Amino acid sequence: MNAKNIKRIAINTGGGDAPGLNAVIRAVVVSALRRGWECVGIRDGYNGLLMPELYPEGGLISLTRAKVRGITALGGTILGTTNSGNPLKYPTMGRGGKMYEKDRSAELIAAFKRNGIDALVALGGDGSLGIANALAQKGLRVIGVPKTIDNDLDRTVVTFGFDTAVSFATECVDRLHSTADAHRRIMVVEVMGRYAGWIAMNVGVSASADAILIPEIPYNIKKVASALKERWTHGKKYSIVVVAEGAMPVGGTVSVISKELGRAEKLGGAGERVTRDLAALTGKESRAVVLGHLLRGGSPTTFDRLLSLRFGAAAVRALAAGRSGVMVALDPPAVRYVPLKQATSRMKTVPLDCDTIVTARDLGISFGD
Repeated sequence: MNAKNIKRIAINTGGGDAPGLNAVIRAVVVSALRRGWECVGIRDGYNGLLMPELYPEGGLISLTRAKVRGITALGGTILGTTNSGNPLKYPTMGRGGKMYEKDRSAELIAAFKRNGIDALVALGGDGSLGIANALAQKGLRVIGVPKTIDNDLDRTVVTFGFDTAVSFATECVDRLHSTADAHRRIMVVEVMGRYAGWIAMNVGVSASADAILIPEIPYNIKKVASALKERWTHGKKYSIVVVAEGAMPVGGTVSVISKELGRAEKLGGAGERVTRDLAALTGKESRAVVLGHLLRGGSPTTFDRLLSLRFGAAAVRALAAGRSGVMVALDPPAVRYVPLKQATSRMKTVPLDCDTIVTARDLGISFGD
């Protein structure tokens, strides 16, 4: 489709929320309106189109300048989001009340056409952009914008939401140093990071943790305990351990709470497990703090606001240039475009030889290996 044929575009947000979503929405809307395009937002991922009966006020939101005014600094998303509305595997009630996954992508594309939507700007992580890639392969004009606090999307140096999550978590760990010192305790801080340890690694180094446990490096809890004891012999009488929710012991597995149809498995308990084991091995009082969804909320940092605005404007420029099936990516100092297929083909995990891990080891931080 030639850019001259674009009259109406849609925006949706999928998966977990992240600081910066609203800033992207504002940038897309303002940039598109300046080109004479109409903008609508799809409620709750794709549910606004697939399940319009759930929304008496309509499954689409008209996005005007007034609607997006003042939202750059707001956390969350004015469109709503979901992590259980994958149109390729949509949870559907079957006969006898049994749920199954149904491919509703053809219905979705038909709904785009029925509503006069010429293109989609999809904001999401690997799952959401994987869906966007599939829709692009089926003929829908799509531009992806990388969103995840986990920073695990490939082909972009960083995703928006990550800096805010790391900044907040670092402040939390900073506060725990004084109470851990006062009580001579081990404080274990669990942060998000299902299969990639970017948050834990950056927070742990920045906040002077004694140990960092990430999914990429299975840990030996006895080595962690030994490292903490060694530091105590040098005068430090408390310890801080930062644990990614997807961290696992050598030969063990991640701590899974549940697995529901149409959803990714829920992780939890990694911090509690480490806390319990360290207390037993060291004889020292140990407490766990789970930051969890606190990392998703709040106002985005300056870095994330600017990155989000840049990504949103770049997505509209991509449509204007006739592009489709690509993701906006940061390649400092520029923003460029990479195929969605490449961006979602593999997860960006922490390289074991990256400078931050080397720095952590130089500082005496244990990874339990």
